[in-house]
Amino acid sequence: MEFRRRSARLRAGADRISALPDDLLLLVLARLRCARAAARTGLISRRWRGLAARLREIVFRGVPLHRIEAALGRLSPAVSLLEIRVPKERRADTARGKLLLRVGPARGNSLLRVGTTRANSLLRAAARLEPEELVFDLPSDLIDGSLVVDLPCLRRATFIALRIFLLILRVPDGAEFPALESLSLSCGIAHAHLDALLRHCPRLRTLRLGGFLFDQGDLRVNSASLQELAVDRESGLTHRVDIVAPALKQLSMSLIATEVSISVLAPMVEKVSWHCCYRAGSITFGLWELEQVTLETSESQGQLPSLQIHASIFRSNFPGGAISFTQEIAKHMVVAFSALELHLKTAGHVFRAIVFLLLGMNRIRPAVRRLKLVLWRTTVRERCLPNCPCQPLDWRSQTVSFTHLEEVEITGFEGVGHEFDFLKLMLGCSPALKKMTLKLSRDVWSRKDGCTIINDIFKAYPSVQCYVYLSYGKYMFCMLC
Repeated sequence: MEFRRRSARLRAGADRISALPDDLLLLVLARLRCARAAARTGLISRRWRGLAARLREIVFRGVPLHRIEAALGRLSPAVSLLEIRVPKERRADTARGKLLLRVGPARGNSLLRVGTTRANSLLRAAARLEPEELVFDLPSDLIDGSLVVDLPCLRRATFIALRIFLLILRVPDGAEFPALESLSLSCGIAHAHLDALLRHCPRLRTLRLGGFLFDQGDLRVNSASLQELAVDRESGLTHRVDIVAPALKQLSMSLIATEVSISVLAPMVEKVSWHCCYRAGSITFGLWELEQVTLETSESQGQLPSLQIHASIFRSNFPGGAISFTQEIAKHMVVAFSALELHLKTAGHVFRAIVFLLLGMNRIRPAVRRLKLVLWRTTVRERCLPNCPCQPLDWRSQTVSFTHLEEVEITGFEGVGHEFDFLKLMLGCSPALKKMTLKLSRDVWSRKDGCTIINDIFKAYPSVQCYVYLSYGKYMFCMLC
């Protein structure tokens, strides 16, 4: 009885929430994270009617495409965020801290195909809301062939992210993006007029390209304002990279190539992560094929900027020469470095020729202070014959001086004859060498004479601090100067 009287008093009391200012009511609606719940507040009081259309952060997930455009027409312009993510299948998602719109059931999504006309119509409807941030994610299973999309004018947009499969992106006359600072284009974009787009983005600071298929394999980026560029080429070959970005500070590049032309004009760049994988047999030197080249500037204290080169034994009927091999590697040296890592899959062959070839390059010899050589064991091992192309006849008598090399680390040292000869050459050709570290395979340590030979070699160079470990990290012995 008492409960009924209290409920009656509450029903008869004043609606204090509806008396709040519109801005506070909009905050309440935004916390609901559901358009249907926000719309139902109009049943409580006339005061709430129409407020849902004035929300500034709008997220569509699990909404049928044929209803999204109509829903956009009921919203007020000048939103801060417009996010449209069309799922591959029906699922329940939430957007933390944002309004989640569910306009009708998600059934039938997979049956609706999206062509060029529909995609452009939807983007124009989105542009009418003048969003500060626009995210549009359209899965590939809804797309009917390639989409030719004209990116509409978005004068207020500071952030745009498009994830659309098989997209041909064009910039029509009059389209301007004066406030745009961050642009992300990803997922199998077939072609984009980047030059035209960047000319209309005078304040662009960040550009991210993922899964991009460049026109004729050419990537050209020319921007006076760009500070961060990230390219992740997941498929397709890149033939040319041409970057002109005088204000660029961060560069991340991932490419696949057979032979690539590279030009990077970015005098202010500080942080670089550069990775290029080569198709099998495309770049060779004798029995060796180039697998990948990586260039990294490190943020960790004590870590030097590093160039990594991966190569393996590859038998070809048309082996390449030393000049073409080194010229291809030199293209990737877009910033200075002082450490060199060589990862070699030797398959039982002599590796001295390729190591000395790379260490002797004009861009490497005066720059490298630290060398790390990783010798990988392979399941297939070949018998290296005396006249094998991997070992020139005069390689043991050649003299080369690596005057700046201070540290050398060799991992996977097996202790075969040519490896001991290589160790002697490295010690003799490096007058500034201070530290040598060997990480041995178990085969060396199990041989009675293996460590004795190493010990005798080190004794001949008392000025070098020498450390010996097993490959799994167990410390064995050292010789200090």
